[in-house]
Amino acid sequence: MSIKKASKIISIFILSCLSWACSGLLFYPDKSLVRTPEALGLAYQDIMLEARDGAKIHGWFLPAQGELKGSVYFLHGNAQNISTHVQNVAWLPQYGYQVFLIDYRGFGRSDGSPHLPEVFLDVEAGFSWLLDHADHKPIFLLGQSMGASLGIYFTATNPKAKRHLAGIASDSAFSSYFEIVRHVAASNWLTWPLQYPAAALMNYPYNPIDVIADIAPVPLLMTHGSKDSVVPFSHGQKLYQAARQPKILLQSEAGHNETFLLQNSRLNLLNFLQKHSLTQQTRPYPIMKPESGLL
Repeated sequence: MSIKKASKIISIFILSCLSWACSGLLFYPDKSLVRTPEALGLAYQDIMLEARDGAKIHGWFLPAQGELKGSVYFLHGNAQNISTHVQNVAWLPQYGYQVFLIDYRGFGRSDGSPHLPEVFLDVEAGFSWLLDHADHKPIFLLGQSMGASLGIYFTATNPKAKRHLAGIASDSAFSSYFEIVRHVAASNWLTWPLQYPAAALMNYPYNPIDVIADIAPVPLLMTHGSKDSVVPFSHGQKLYQAARQPKILLQSEAGHNETFLLQNSRLNLLNFLQKHSLTQQTRPYPIMKPESGLL
C-alpha cells in the first residue's frame, strides 16, 4: 500500500472517529435518573407525551406553590437527563411559576436516540402540552446550553411559539454548530489540526445566529458566564448582536450551566418573567446588577 493511500485511509478513520466524538458533544444522553423532584422537596407529575413521529417523550411537571403567576418551559443541555438538570429550575415553583421540563428522545425515560432535526419534534410536543396546561397565564421558555440553542431556533421558526410565548430566556447558548464543534476540537492538541474538517462534518443548518433576529418581538433575555470554557462568552456576544429588540444580555462570573446557582442571576430572571408577563403582577423583584456588567 502506498504512503499516500495509507495516509488517506488514516485521515478518513480519524475524521470518522472525530465525527462520532462531535456527535457526543451535541447529545450525550444518560438513561439513569439519579433523583426525582421529590428528593428536592418538590411536588411533581410524571408526564408521557408523543411527538408527531410517534416517539414517546418523558417530562416532569412541577406545580407552582401558591398563586400561579406563569409557566416556564425548560430545555436542558446536551448531557445526562432532567434528573441532573432539575436543580436549575427547582427554585422557581416557590415564586409562583410552574415548570415543565422534558427529556429529548434517547435521554432518561424518553424513547429512541437523539438526532437533529427530530429533537425539535420533542421540543414542539412539550410546548404543545404546556399550552394546554398554562391556565391562561404567561408562558416563558428557558433553555441552557444546547437547550438554549434549540430554544432559540424553535421559537424563531415556530409560529405557535412566537404567538404564545411571553418571553425567552437563553443561558449559555452557542451561536452555530460549526463554531462550537470547531472550539471543542481546537481545545485538544490531538484534534486541533482537524478542527475545521470536524466542524464541517457537524455543520447543521439549525444555527441560532441565523434566525435569532426572527424571535422579535418576543422579549429575549440572554445570560452567559465569563468563566464558561465549554461555550465561550463570545458566542453570547455574537447572538446578542444578531438579535433585535427587545433584548438584554447579562454577563455573570459563572462557569457553564452555573448561572442559576447565583442569587443575582435568579433575581434577574424573576424580574424578566414578571416584567414581561401578560397579566398584572405584584411589585417587581429588585433586579441586582450582574456580576460582570450589563450589555
